Amino acid sequence: MTAPTTATDVNQPSLEHAPPTGRRMSLPVLMLVIAGALALTSIVRLITGADGITNVSQMSTALQLAVPIGLAGLGGLWAERAGVVNIGLEGMMILGTWFGAWAGFQWGPWTGVLVGLIGGCLGGLLHAIVTVTFNVNHIVSGVAINILALGATRYLAPLAFEGHQGGSAKQSPAVESLGHFTVPGLSDWLSELNAKGWFFVSDIAGLLGGLVTNVSWLTLIAVALVPGTWWILWRTAFGLRLRSCGENPVAAESLGVNVYKYKYLAVIISGGLAGLGGVFLSIVANPFYLEGQTSGRGYIGLAAMIFGNWMPGGLAIGAGLFGYTDSLNLRGGSTNVHALLLLGALLLVIGAIWLAIRKKYVQAAVTFVVGALVFAWYAGTNEVPSQVVAATPYVVTLVVLALSAQRLRMPKADGMPYRKGQGK
Repeated sequence: MTAPTTATDVNQPSLEHAPPTGRRMSLPVLMLVIAGALALTSIVRLITGADGITNVSQMSTALQLAVPIGLAGLGGLWAERAGVVNIGLEGMMILGTWFGAWAGFQWGPWTGVLVGLIGGCLGGLLHAIVTVTFNVNHIVSGVAINILALGATRYLAPLAFEGHQGGSAKQSPAVESLGHFTVPGLSDWLSELNAKGWFFVSDIAGLLGGLVTNVSWLTLIAVALVPGTWWILWRTAFGLRLRSCGENPVAAESLGVNVYKYKYLAVIISGGLAGLGGVFLSIVANPFYLEGQTSGRGYIGLAAMIFGNWMPGGLAIGAGLFGYTDSLNLRGGSTNVHALLLLGALLLVIGAIWLAIRKKYVQAAVTFVVGALVFAWYAGTNEVPSQVVAATPYVVTLVVLALSAQRLRMPKADGMPYRKGQGK
């Protein structure tokens, strides 16, 4: 009787999973860190009186803004796990916004979702042809796709949208809603609990309330794609072969893996996920296409993927963090960002203490000084300028990437040129 084939079969290519520079955080430790951060946020809320930083509306908005970033990040993860750097995520999102709205206002929102996904896949296919078949530098190809997508949609928008009610050269007619759902009973109970302002408990209620209040059906699909991606890439033979192409394509080829095929599939899926993020922007976040509405979210999604160490779970946390800071633009921005200055100062001081314990005294001193300066900014002002509020998501992106850089490990062959038979 033949033993069933599994993702760890000896006939499949093996992967070296050398850990990053630091030890990978276990799930219990990660949950403790998240709980500690939430408790610290609750303390800041009580001190500053900025109840908006953890209320249900803030968390619901943060979830909505995190979804397109997370989908773009998932797209980047699929491509880079196969060894192809995808800087073109922004352009693929742009294609998703345009195609989604174009089909959505004519044939319904779910048709728009499908067509927008296909639009992103077309961008991914183009990136695959240029990088895999013609071996063009991945960064150059990605930047070119971003420029091409922007130019193509700018050209097509007047042709497709002008002459329709609500349409113009830069905006599509309105698209019908996909629909939202709220968990009855639970949503009201969590909102009431959040409104009481209790330490920690009300903050958890606000976080959970945002997950069950006025949630789009496309959000559910996006959230399900995170564990789905993990299962496919880390628990199936298909995923093992795909990841082997990003770790050691020569070894994978020697074991019978069609490296070109897997790279093509990964990059097309990558484009589809980024396109789905664009669809979310033009159908769910706004019921229409608007020129420039991606606002760099493809790049932030790439940053979330790097922050998450090329893993779906870490990527989701990064997308949530960036989505939360982005949501401050929409709800109580100046007051909430001012309160977060205190949170940032406390986190920097805690980080300085941690670095000192690990005998990294220079880094600890620099971190402490920066924390002191941030606290001085908080203590010496009552609010922050609107320009600072608008820049907060991008500043957080840079700070998080700088602080997490030492523990990162990208796939070994990520971005490296490959030619069939080059190992012979």
